[in-house]
Amino acid sequence: MGSPGGWDYQRIVQLLGKMTWGLILENVDVGVDIDFDYPQINAVPGFARMLLRAHKNIHGQNPVHAVLLAETETLDVVLENSNFVDYLNSFDGVKASLAGPEHLSLKNGKVCCRGEEATVFFMDFNLNVLLKIAGNEDIGPIKEAIRQGILVNPRGMEPLGAKGLFEVVAERCGDLVSEDSREHTPWTRQFYSRKTTGPRGEPIEDLVAWTGEHWENLVLKPAHGYSGHGIFIGNEKEDSRKPVETALDAGDYIVQQKIPLGLWSEENTWPLPEEKTLFLKEWQTDFRCFITDEGLQGFLARFGGVPTNVGSGGGIQPIAILKNDMSPRTAVDKINQALIKLGYQAVMQIQEEVNKKAVEMGLTYLLGPIMISFRPRLLTNDHIIDLNQYARNIWNDAVKLENLWRKGQLDDVVQISEKEKELALMQPWQGGPALMVSDGLFSFGADLMERE
Repeated sequence: MGSPGGWDYQRIVQLLGKMTWGLILENVDVGVDIDFDYPQINAVPGFARMLLRAHKNIHGQNPVHAVLLAETETLDVVLENSNFVDYLNSFDGVKASLAGPEHLSLKNGKVCCRGEEATVFFMDFNLNVLLKIAGNEDIGPIKEAIRQGILVNPRGMEPLGAKGLFEVVAERCGDLVSEDSREHTPWTRQFYSRKTTGPRGEPIEDLVAWTGEHWENLVLKPAHGYSGHGIFIGNEKEDSRKPVETALDAGDYIVQQKIPLGLWSEENTWPLPEEKTLFLKEWQTDFRCFITDEGLQGFLARFGGVPTNVGSGGGIQPIAILKNDMSPRTAVDKINQALIKLGYQAVMQIQEEVNKKAVEMGLTYLLGPIMISFRPRLLTNDHIIDLNQYARNIWNDAVKLENLWRKGQLDDVVQISEKEKELALMQPWQGGPALMVSDGLFSFGADLMERE
């Protein structure tokens, strides 16, 4: 919740996916009608509206100077930040800047960027990173932006990103949160030696020992991690001792019920260069929903191994709305069969053209070029309706959880430093304009478990 990203990467991949689809249709009849341009897929316009709305709430009709604040070393390498600033600058009456902390200053109580007053900020890093930056840079202007409430996302929202909250959503909060949130939250416990209950309500005398005994069905994650770093996936063929010891030594970990891999995996046509042939490769998928005070704004569809994070080597999958009267399972099979029929040489030629375009568009992350799926992830209009309701429920639930945290009722599951807590309490959110995300392991009807 602190600094969600991926919005512009999906926009780029949509363009590449549409290009790929056009080249496929030139060579083979697929028999599936899909739409890459459905407006709710692309989160960028809604993100921009949110920032401009946040400015207007404070400054009215005064001139806009929106600043995307990022770590200095990322200013030249994170494509989506510079692209978003360019997009904002295309609006009449809007000035946008990409800046690092060293570009900010205070003048007569106003926060300035390169000498000019900034009216609204989006900070592309979290509070723990901000406090590390404070060792080398003056963060006084950023703290003032927090005090004035012109920094989006509000720092008061960030504590809600702690994965320890999953433990209380389905149980402690009872009827306070929506049925959606309870049903879509897997069994989760903060990880340390303790008595608790298991996924089926069974008593657990020592969670650490129980985790070792049931390791193949569990996952260990840092409560404040990102990009897949520090995650350990349970495996019956691997000993649990090292992951368990690492998590205990690091502290602030959760143990979570593992979602069956078949529920969030799909088949994609993939090349075997050594054999110059195509095969159906099983990829894990996940699905990020971007949400603002206006509701659902767009998506990020990732695929890869476990985890799927781009920072861990995963890729991004185009999304398309299925327009035919057929199931996603049927449509996916038809697309895969058409690609197999198209043949290795033709597929590789299309991929070469698309990869060249991707390089031109700068589709890279910190690790280098981002992998792109040949086949889009398919949604139906019914899925969009359900996801809109899901997003509204999550937003409302988050408002309630922030209120509980500010009252001190969630301190046991939100473990942040006192300095982070002080900054977060300085800028409450309370449901105002902001960008949050929900990452989910969804089935949209084409997963391998559905096939079974």
